[in-house]
Amino acid sequence: MKDKIDIQSLEDKRNVMINKVGVKNVKYPIIVDDRENKLQTTIADLDIYVELPHHHRGTHMSRFLEVLNHFHKDNFIQRLPEFLAEVKKALNADYAYVNIRFPYFMKKTAPISKTNSLLSYNCSFQASLNEEFKMQIGVEVPITTLCPCSKEISENGAHSQRSIVNVIISYHKFIWLEEIIELVESCASCEIYSLLKRVDEKYVTEKAYDNPRFVEDIVREVTLKLQKDERVDWFKVQSENYESIHNHNAYACVEHDKREK
Repeated sequence: MKDKIDIQSLEDKRNVMINKVGVKNVKYPIIVDDRENKLQTTIADLDIYVELPHHHRGTHMSRFLEVLNHFHKDNFIQRLPEFLAEVKKALNADYAYVNIRFPYFMKKTAPISKTNSLLSYNCSFQASLNEEFKMQIGVEVPITTLCPCSKEISENGAHSQRSIVNVIISYHKFIWLEEIIELVESCASCEIYSLLKRVDEKYVTEKAYDNPRFVEDIVREVTLKLQKDERVDWFKVQSENYESIHNHNAYACVEHDKREK
């Protein structure tokens, strides 16, 4: 019987290094830290990559999943350094990367009726390992913003919209996902709830009216709070308003590295 050649292991002579090669959109159950309940199980979409040297024709895609399956019942986020180290070893690579996107659920209590419900937030972790392990955490927080200009010029009311604030941070000391979410919500015209009774709707409408915010106000207020947090090394804050009276969105962004003098 003819011996089968391992095509992926053949030498490549084109002298082109590939920065990232691997698998994308792998759906996988993960366990993450939950401030109230200690742990939360959710479903993540994972992208896992390694750097491919110029002389290697291809990588072994199945090995990414083989390594991942070793971490099925663990708190995956806490073991990311170990996971990436195993990926590097299995793929014989110098660099390994993982991007993790998942919904995270928090209990929300309506402001007046005190009705409880769950609200989901899109969260992410981006980690890499060469000689040093690096990780960023990201959270998308939906909020309400009310236009200060509209309030100023209008006799009756002002236009408001749902906005998405995307915060990405690098840190050197543990930060709860809930802390980032609450920080952003404190800068909004009003936070968002999944379940509201009529008395709650009155409250959130009036609260937003009393706290008008431009998209610029949101990123500046979040920035001021992150600058004061000594655990944070670097951050990027983006806010996008899904305008209710325009056919376009309003956007603002601040990026700051606190390690730069």
